[in-house]
Amino acid sequence: MTMRWFYYAAPQTFYGLAARLWPWLAAIAFALTVAGLWIGFGLAPTDAQQGEGYRIIFVHVPASWMSMVIYLAMAFWSVLGLTFNTRLSGMMTRALAPTGAMFAFLSLWTGALWGKPMWGAWWVWDARLTSELILFFLYLGYMALTSAIEDVRRADRAGALIAIVGAINVPIIYFSVKWWNTLHQGASVSLTRSPSMAQLMLWGMLLMALAFWAYTLAIVCYRVRTLIIERERHTDWVQALPEVTGAQA
Repeated sequence: MTMRWFYYAAPQTFYGLAARLWPWLAAIAFALTVAGLWIGFGLAPTDAQQGEGYRIIFVHVPASWMSMVIYLAMAFWSVLGLTFNTRLSGMMTRALAPTGAMFAFLSLWTGALWGKPMWGAWWVWDARLTSELILFFLYLGYMALTSAIEDVRRADRAGALIAIVGAINVPIIYFSVKWWNTLHQGASVSLTRSPSMAQLMLWGMLLMALAFWAYTLAIVCYRVRTLIIERERHTDWVQALPEVTGAQA
């Protein structure tokens, strides 16, 4: 099993794996999104306190989760890249960053839509909101820095440092509602206690979370294949790919 993981650590072998996976993952993401939105916006009951406005959680909460998970994944690949000097690590980190930035932006935007009717303001300098905004800027900073450095190996190392150091912000986001007195409500789902929402609401939110997971994996697999072709374009195996030879014809 260990040798199998190392086998797919090479860009050439991972390219084929990603090509097989991303269409299936995209189809799963689409099906889960339809099911999640149907339950969240069609079947779930109206909240007794927040009315219909609470339904933004079916997008807001999964997007917030994914914005943190993706950044931790970037930090993980960055550690692997700096430790083992693997070429694939930098490509995976770059492939993850745009999707993570999108989810961070979606979290902030849907949070503003939720906050206006609940708090009476589009934005407050709440601990969780502020730390999520910092996460969004970390994504933008990573992409700006790696794009500004022409040498891809130097760019990967510089970006890896941002990803690793910035990962400290993720637990701050998660525990902010416990560490400080904030306007943001606490977690509705926890591993240590029963959920504080109706079962149908919970199912809708979890399906959307799985949909975002599948979407992330699909788009990263698709995007990393493009990065592999760009970086390995001078190798014989890339020159022999049908999509490359067809483009050159």
